[in-house]
Amino acid sequence: MFLAVCLRLTMRRKSWLRSLLAVCLAVHVGSYVVERGDTRVNNIVLREQNNVLRQRAENSIHSSFKETETTTTTSPAPQCVLPPGMAEEIQGYQKVVDRIIDYVTTGDFKGQVYGHLADLVDFFGPRMTGTGELEAAIDWMVEKSIAQNLENVHTEDVLVPHWVRNNESAWMTLPRLKQLHIMGLGSSVGTPPQGITADVLVVKSFDELKKQSFKAAGKIVVFNPTWESYGVTVQYRSQGASEAAKAGAVAALVVSITPFSIASPHTGQQYYSVENKIPVASITMEDANMMERMQARGQKITIKLIMGAENFPDTISRNTVAEILGTHQPNETVLVSGHLDSWDVTEGAMDDGGGMMMSWAALVVMRKLSIRPRRTVRAVLWTGEEQGLYGGIEYFKRHQHDHKQFQLIMESDSGTFGPQGISFSGTTEATCIMKEVMKLFHRINATQLTNPMTGGPDIQVWEKLGVPTGGLKNDNDRYFWYHHSQGDSLMVEDSDVLDRCLALWTSVAFVLADIRERLPHQ
Repeated sequence: MFLAVCLRLTMRRKSWLRSLLAVCLAVHVGSYVVERGDTRVNNIVLREQNNVLRQRAENSIHSSFKETETTTTTSPAPQCVLPPGMAEEIQGYQKVVDRIIDYVTTGDFKGQVYGHLADLVDFFGPRMTGTGELEAAIDWMVEKSIAQNLENVHTEDVLVPHWVRNNESAWMTLPRLKQLHIMGLGSSVGTPPQGITADVLVVKSFDELKKQSFKAAGKIVVFNPTWESYGVTVQYRSQGASEAAKAGAVAALVVSITPFSIASPHTGQQYYSVENKIPVASITMEDANMMERMQARGQKITIKLIMGAENFPDTISRNTVAEILGTHQPNETVLVSGHLDSWDVTEGAMDDGGGMMMSWAALVVMRKLSIRPRRTVRAVLWTGEEQGLYGGIEYFKRHQHDHKQFQLIMESDSGTFGPQGISFSGTTEATCIMKEVMKLFHRINATQLTNPMTGGPDIQVWEKLGVPTGGLKNDNDRYFWYHHSQGDSLMVEDSDVLDRCLALWTSVAFVLADIRERLPHQ
């Protein structure tokens, strides 16, 4: 969901974002050499990609759709002038769109995408990179794709991190005995086997830590910032350990990045920008607020922290690809996508099982209805998104030279709740075409078109090549209640709502793959 968001936000008044991007430069994420492509791609896109895009936590998929929600507007403001006959052509798809809607929401496919998602989360559970469960889930999706007679089914290797949480615990021993609910953050180092016992310093911000750095040496720093939005508050998760280490702390605890909690810790990726790596974990809002109150009273707080986290050498995972080949222009493509991996503490039904399964099922619906568009529709199920967009970056590295062949690239990774429409990034002309397409979805009240595209972390880099991008706009106000926590289960999903999302997603993909007009690129 976010190279462009990083750059847009950096241009605005928030000085800390400019500092944050500078931190990204210090985090080595690997060098990608483009074997094919023009100089503009090599020198601009990949440099920005390596320095910024990998820092998922700073401007993650979810941060971008929350951070930009106040500036997202219905597009376009000016009156659209479409090519002659194009409005009539698009409205001519109403019958096929209604057929898709009927088949998915009331017909034979009703409830099936939910059933496939239930099978995924029940059979495999959490799908963390480096685990057999993720690779087995990938094999399963390949088998299902072949069984559904999808075409060009294959996988593409991706080098991904292998981090293992192991056992972890935290106890407050002063001013009273209390077990703290924690979740180690991705790539954190572990504590010594006997753990770390130290006094606590609670701070609200990085600025406060700097002002009180003389108190931080030898302590466990607890970050308890006020929730503003995911895009703003996530900096404490991603950089908290490094900032605490600079002040001499021996460990860091960060309040979960969520606006709501029922004693629920939320994990997520963090990035070291210092050589002195200290353990870091998330804690609940309840515990963070309690310790802030205790410190305000002048009470001494002591915690014993044990974390068995280990970082292993990178390992191979795979992106999963399947297609419906186009009838007239098979080399041109509409791509739909979501990520198959999840964190180790959650079955990832919402992040991103629903979006991933919906993208896959869009091809299945076309196949079962025997509707084959003039262009190819390709589903890509990303791997390694949670630790830093590894699947999306590798796909871009391999296929960026084909950027002119993409009609539209879409990703759904901000929930599959009540569909409102599509978020979109593209030229004014392309936006006008999309606006006309969205008129086809009045039956399911999903006609909105907003700008820019949000909810597509693995695909946003393509915008720098001028490729139009789209994401699912949906009622996700409670998304961060469950995000990266044990609460992200199938209970969050609603079968009927997921059907409506699928009907919209499938129809948009089909219409854009079948219309005669190319969506203009930048």
